[in-house]
Amino acid sequence: MPEGITVALDGFGAEQGFGVLAEGARAAAADGIRLRVFGPAEELGLDDVEGIEVVPTSEWIGNEEDAVRAVRAKKEASVVLAAADVAAGRSAAMVSSGSTGATMAAATFGLRRLKGVQRPALAVQLPVPGKAVLFLDVGANVEVRAQHLVQFAFLGAAFSETVLGVERPRVGLLSVGEEAGKGREEVVAAHDTLAAATGIDFVGNVEGRDLPAAVADVVVTDGFTGNVSLKLMEGTAKAVTGAIRDTARSNPLAALGGLLMRPALGGLQRELHPDSTGGAILLGLRGIAVVGHGSAGAEGIANAIRLAARCAEVDAVGRTAALLRESGAGRGALTRRDEADGA
Repeated sequence: MPEGITVALDGFGAEQGFGVLAEGARAAAADGIRLRVFGPAEELGLDDVEGIEVVPTSEWIGNEEDAVRAVRAKKEASVVLAAADVAAGRSAAMVSSGSTGATMAAATFGLRRLKGVQRPALAVQLPVPGKAVLFLDVGANVEVRAQHLVQFAFLGAAFSETVLGVERPRVGLLSVGEEAGKGREEVVAAHDTLAAATGIDFVGNVEGRDLPAAVADVVVTDGFTGNVSLKLMEGTAKAVTGAIRDTARSNPLAALGGLLMRPALGGLQRELHPDSTGGAILLGLRGIAVVGHGSAGAEGIANAIRLAARCAEVDAVGRTAALLRESGAGRGALTRRDEADGA
C-alpha cells in the first residue's frame, strides 16, 4: 500500500453524505496516505485525524450545473481547489466523488493534457471476477475519431502495465464483429493503425460478449458505447448476485446450501461491487485524477484514494508519456481531417 503520498480529496459530492466520505478518508489515512480534503470542516469532522488536513471551503459544483461554465466561474469550488492543489505540487493526485463532468473539466483545465494527447479518456476496471480488465472510454468523449481510439489504446496499455501490473497487456477494440472490416468507419481505421503499430499487443476486434470473458486486458471504445456497456455490466452483476441471494433463501434446503456457500458468494459479491475498483481514472493528463462513484460507500471512497495514491507511487503519468513518445502515438499519425480541424 502506498504510504507518504498526498492526495487531494473533494469533500463534496458523495451521495451518502459527509459521514461516509469522512469514513473513507479515515480508512485511507490509516494506510499511511496523507490527505488534503477540500470541504466544510465542521460537517466532515476530520480535523483531529492524523495525516488529514482539511482546507475549508463551502463552494461546490452540483450535477445539475453546466460543468465547464461552473469550473471557470467557481474558483473556490472544492473540485477546482483539489485540481489546483495537484497542479501546484502540494498533492500528487486528486479524487472526487462529485459531478463527473465537473471533475473532468477541473482536472483537464488544471492539470492539462500530456503533450500530443488529443483527448483524455475515462478508464475503469470492469467488474470481472479475478481479472483486471481496463475499459475506456466510459464517458469523457461521446464522439471520437480513429486517432483518438488509437491513443486510448496506448493510454490504456500504459495504465494496465504500470498500475494494474499486467505484463504486456493485450489490447482489443470493441466492435460488432471480430473481422477487421467490421464496425463504424473510425473503428475500422483505428483497427488498421493499431494492427501496424509497435509497442502494443493488439489482439484485434472484440465483441460485447467478450468483455466479461476477459479476452483482452484493455478494451477500447468511444465514451457513449463505453458508458452504456459499463452501466449494463454493473446492473447485470447486481441483478445476478441478488438473484443468487434470493434463491439461496427460497426454501430450507436452499438456505442450507446458501449457508455453506456464503463465504464464496460473499467474495464474489465484493469482486462484482463497483466499490471494489474505486472508480475511474482520467488518462492522458499531466496529473492524476480519479473519478469516484457518487453512490460509493466508505470502502469505495477509500479505494478511490488508494487508486490515486498507487498511480502516483508508480509514476503512471511519466510512464504513460514515455510510451506515447516511444510509440509515436503521442505525435499523431493524424488524418487529414484531424489536421484540418486542428485536433
